[in-house]
Amino acid sequence: MTRSTRRAAAILLVIGGAAAFWWAGGAGADAAAAARSAGVNAPAVAPRQAPPDDPRLKGAYRFERGGWIYVHLEGAPATLGYQHGYLLGPEIEDAFRAVSANMTHSTGRDWAFFRTAARDMLWPKIEPEYRQELQGLVDGLRARTGSRLDVYDLVAYNAFEELPDYYVPWLDKQQKNAKAPDLKSPGNCSAFVATGSWTKDGGIVIAHNTWTNYMNGERWVIVFDIVPARGYRMLMDGFPGVIASDDDFGINGDGLMVTETTITQFEGWDPNGIAEFVRARKALQYAGSIDEYVRIMLDGNNGGYANDWLLGDRKTGEIAQFELGLKAHRVWRTKDGVLAGSNWARDPEILKLDAPGFDPHNMETSPNARRLRWEQLLARNKGRIDVALAQQMLGDHYDTYQKREEPDERTLCGHVDTSARGIPQWAWGAHYPGGAVQAKVTDSTMAEAMSLVARAGHPCGEDFLAKPFLAAHPEYAWQAPYLHDMKAGPWTAFRSGDAQRK
Repeated sequence: MTRSTRRAAAILLVIGGAAAFWWAGGAGADAAAAARSAGVNAPAVAPRQAPPDDPRLKGAYRFERGGWIYVHLEGAPATLGYQHGYLLGPEIEDAFRAVSANMTHSTGRDWAFFRTAARDMLWPKIEPEYRQELQGLVDGLRARTGSRLDVYDLVAYNAFEELPDYYVPWLDKQQKNAKAPDLKSPGNCSAFVATGSWTKDGGIVIAHNTWTNYMNGERWVIVFDIVPARGYRMLMDGFPGVIASDDDFGINGDGLMVTETTITQFEGWDPNGIAEFVRARKALQYAGSIDEYVRIMLDGNNGGYANDWLLGDRKTGEIAQFELGLKAHRVWRTKDGVLAGSNWARDPEILKLDAPGFDPHNMETSPNARRLRWEQLLARNKGRIDVALAQQMLGDHYDTYQKREEPDERTLCGHVDTSARGIPQWAWGAHYPGGAVQAKVTDSTMAEAMSLVARAGHPCGEDFLAKPFLAAHPEYAWQAPYLHDMKAGPWTAFRSGDAQRK
């Protein structure tokens, strides 16, 4: 490591620590005043005020199991938000510091930039129901922690999967920014959905592991059980303070089963569209069929967090892959088949118009190597696929390019931190601290009972330890204030209405 590199790492560490202190509301700069000086109006800071017997908290609760935090929310939109913010207040503050540090570090933009994008571009297109929930979330958070964050902070934070890697590169291109950083849309997740003769009982099996950086991934351990005043009950995994699942694994009370994987090297953004996190939450809450899900996601599509959605309808046994670009989209559907995702687009029109940089024939890359592994595993197990087998597949470590067992960037259970190659298609450098960070599975029978099984940490069961990693890779020292151990938990069952076991 060169002297200049060490110095840069030290400076970033100081900046990162200062940013964390600032947002925590310590003795540093006042967040509201700083936001106002940047031209953004921030409401006054609310004191801690709500006792645990606040009527808005009626029926809401949380407990921890297997490395997860289970959160039950019920009521009108503002009440759902208040319960969410209050029950997860400390986790939201912690996650906000990590997420905002990553967003500003990767893009070279300050937090005022993201607040302005939230206020001027995203907020005006958010419908009243979700505005109320987001404001309720802020109110609950402030009541619990005395937080300085306001609704524009929380909107930008909810859009952490779309603003830095979709909006910013689009804006850099529009502004012809010669100093633009190398930003690429992420490649998150490995997943499949199967039905008919492919599964052990003929019903649907849907499985997903989340890929992201470990800073976010170690915090992606919430199971939300949401009973809204309108729409269907939802059971989904999620991130503290975000109203959608965001890595998108969920089931609703009308039998819809949902997951996705992102489209590698996607390009595009529509500033007049509706935020993806809003559309994804609305689709899970209100869609009772595959067609309804597609319609809601297309309505106001902004191109943010572009995905291959894998869908199942337990009422009919039908599954679908909904590949959603900005300029093109396509749906494949069947009642007897299997559909898999690993961050590659399959439609020629989407490849041409929305992901022109992606090479579907380069089998050395992570998306294509994992695509081949899905083909191998799923074909080999036709007629045998069930929840237990899905759990094993999500933890698979076979590298199809090297033709050997080796946990790395090309395996279904990703460990990019072990790879000197990194993933250049996502701008992940050598030994980037990212990969598969948790996993979920359900089937038609479980979905009817509103239940799923989930594993926190690497789906294979291996632990990630931050201290030795940072000692070996000081180039990631800027993450030190936020990067912690990511211990793998056991496969754990959850259901709607679950309660803490004595």
